[in-house]
Amino acid sequence: MRDLVFVAFLAALFATGFRRPFLFVLAYVYIDIVSPQRLTYILLNSVPISLIAVGLAVLGWLAVDEKRDVRIAPRQGLIVLLLAYCYYTTMHADFPMEAQDKWAWVWKALAFAAFLPLTLRTKLRIESLLLFMVLSASSIIIVGGIKTVGSGGGYGELNLMVTNNSGLYEGSTISMVAIAIIPLILWFTRFGTIFAPDWRVKLFCYALVFACLLIPVGTSTRTGLLCILLLAILMIRDFKRPLVYLAGLATLGLVAVPFLPSAFTERMETIQTYKADASASTRIEVWKWTMAYVKNHPMGGGFETYRQNQIRYEKVAMVDDGTGHMVIKRSWEIDKARAYHSSYFEMLGEQGYPGLIIWLLINLIGIFRMEVLRRRYKKPAEGEQWIAPLASALQNAHIIYLLGSCFIAIAFQPFVYMLIGAQIGLDTYLARKREEMSWRPLRKPRLASA
Repeated sequence: MRDLVFVAFLAALFATGFRRPFLFVLAYVYIDIVSPQRLTYILLNSVPISLIAVGLAVLGWLAVDEKRDVRIAPRQGLIVLLLAYCYYTTMHADFPMEAQDKWAWVWKALAFAAFLPLTLRTKLRIESLLLFMVLSASSIIIVGGIKTVGSGGGYGELNLMVTNNSGLYEGSTISMVAIAIIPLILWFTRFGTIFAPDWRVKLFCYALVFACLLIPVGTSTRTGLLCILLLAILMIRDFKRPLVYLAGLATLGLVAVPFLPSAFTERMETIQTYKADASASTRIEVWKWTMAYVKNHPMGGGFETYRQNQIRYEKVAMVDDGTGHMVIKRSWEIDKARAYHSSYFEMLGEQGYPGLIIWLLINLIGIFRMEVLRRRYKKPAEGEQWIAPLASALQNAHIIYLLGSCFIAIAFQPFVYMLIGAQIGLDTYLARKREEMSWRPLRKPRLASA
């Protein structure tokens, strides 16, 4: 039955796409985020729906969309450059077979990110993209929120509909994404036009924000907690009375603490005692190994380079000696082929210094450009009130991603590249609007002679 529901939804979406080709773009966004082929048993597993959607999206753009004033942003060029460089490192990878597996989905994420802004020619399209991104992610988040309320969750224990914890179904990744999209959800409560922000839309959005906040609790991820704290700081500038906001935030935090499950609080305590946690200890040693590796391989080793690492680290813990006294226990552990657990070191190890620089430029330019738009439209003209808040929401989401990237290897996460594509689309759309508003004829029309 579930298979039939997914097939019916996708069939309806594809059918409407032949009338409005931009819907093929949204269909690909939905497929890439939710991965319905992983949620079905038979019907969608053998059909390349992702390839079909992106193929129809490109063909629809080529056949129908206006291309007279197409603008190519510098970041699109950087994304294409990163794509080309990743291809080069893949061809010279330390682990050729494993690198090909990762390249198979990375190039799609980068290519779609470079193509996406070309389709975002109107405010309605930009809003539609963000709405599909939020609702697609919310299909995972709502399930996780309900299960958290019911069971409390736990690290590695919260089932998000699939057993394969890759993509947005991985605990730390969905925790970061859930917190990152909160500013966008709040934007829809004020400026959405596809669904007018009446009481029903606002109620759904606020409930969705609550579900987003539950995801780090249900997954017991430290990354999620840090993202929540960062979001709280970033949102200060959006309030006219920041002291009232901070007071309310502190009160809410104090009220929420007694209701947090023990699995979450115990996991968060390991932030201060990271040496007692094998996961945290190995990360630091892997990062040290990566820095040593790129000294001899400055161009990187291609995808999956971490498979050759071998690390030795000290684990420190407080244990009961059997007499009621706590003593320090030290032990040396040896491990190998440990993943990077950081996008920055993922880029450094796999793509070397050139890849890391390109990746940082793509991200930092995005934050800078959103700040430019936020300030430029701080005092908006009539009909432009939505722009600065959207730029701020996209910027906050991106900053949260960069924090989460410190502890998760998600340098090529497709959802984030869609977010970057939305930023570029907003930037180029507003540039076109400014050009239209500033255009004046070179010569004034002659007055008719009397």
